[in-house]
Amino acid sequence: MIVGTVREVKIEEYRVGLTPEGASDLARLGHRVLVEAGAGRGSGYDDDAYRRAGAEVVPSAADVWSAAELLVKVKEPQPPEFALMSKGLTLFTYLHLATLPDVADALLQAGTTSIAYETVQLADGSLPLLIPMSEIAGRMATEIGAQWLRKPGPGRGKLLSGLPGSPPAHVVIFGAGTVATNACAVAVALGARTTVLAPTLEQLRVVEGMWPGRVATLPSTPANIEQVIVGADILISGVLVRGGRRAPKLVSREALRTVGAGAVIVDVAIDQGGIFETSRPTTHADPIYVEEGVVHYCVANMPGAVPRTATAALAAATMPYVMRLAELGPRKAVSADPALARGLMTRGGELVNREVAATLGR
Repeated sequence: MIVGTVREVKIEEYRVGLTPEGASDLARLGHRVLVEAGAGRGSGYDDDAYRRAGAEVVPSAADVWSAAELLVKVKEPQPPEFALMSKGLTLFTYLHLATLPDVADALLQAGTTSIAYETVQLADGSLPLLIPMSEIAGRMATEIGAQWLRKPGPGRGKLLSGLPGSPPAHVVIFGAGTVATNACAVAVALGARTTVLAPTLEQLRVVEGMWPGRVATLPSTPANIEQVIVGADILISGVLVRGGRRAPKLVSREALRTVGAGAVIVDVAIDQGGIFETSRPTTHADPIYVEEGVVHYCVANMPGAVPRTATAALAAATMPYVMRLAELGPRKAVSADPALARGLMTRGGELVNREVAATLGR
């Protein structure tokens, strides 16, 4: 099979879909690997590393898109890439189509088969291709919140840990999954007063068991949410809605006003639309805006800021599936692997994920 990867064109995205090690594994099995020149540079991989691995480095993205049968990316196609998609191509990448109807339209019009990393799901319900990036985003979320809480800037000028005579900042985390627990770990380690809101007592017991006596836990009811965010310093969304659907809006504009000026939101759920009524996507180039006095950080590709770490972690998770797709061919691989089947989004001009279709009204 001809397997390709290209340089990501999303703003300030430095990850790459295939590492030289991955290219080498494919080439050893007789697959032809095409890499756009400069594709791995942002992650620390130069073109010569790919050549030594047995890949062909080609001048342009169009050269890869036109020849590849399987294209391995990181982020969803951007508008300049829409015209490069074709019927004979299988695209393996993060997609988040529920919040990106224009990308869904482009995939359907091109007839491209697409498999979304974020909905590849094992029998136990885990999401193996989302977990490593969720771990990174969760750990970054607390760091980023602490950064924007400081001055100069619109933050209220507080140190996360506090000091004797000055209480620590209050961090409120929504959710109890991978993002939330990683954000919680950093918040607790840095000495913040930390509260976690989650839907079930079972989830809250897990959080309490991880940090006994160091984290306050509450069911995420509307009343509890409205009460606990009053005067909070950092709000972090670790909410994940399975199946690729949009996230629920848990904090209204009116409720956000009670948080107070200079607080910080880090909405990691922005890929699924975000949980705050005031959330809208931002980029690494322009990461924040202030609304209702609150600093909003809503970057949709947070792990792109640490590409050396993120690319290695992502490739370790995706490569077994890439190998399966290349060895069996996409149709047989999807038929043989229920986890990949759950990741299937589009095929033959049809949207085949029920949850995403419902969200998009199709």
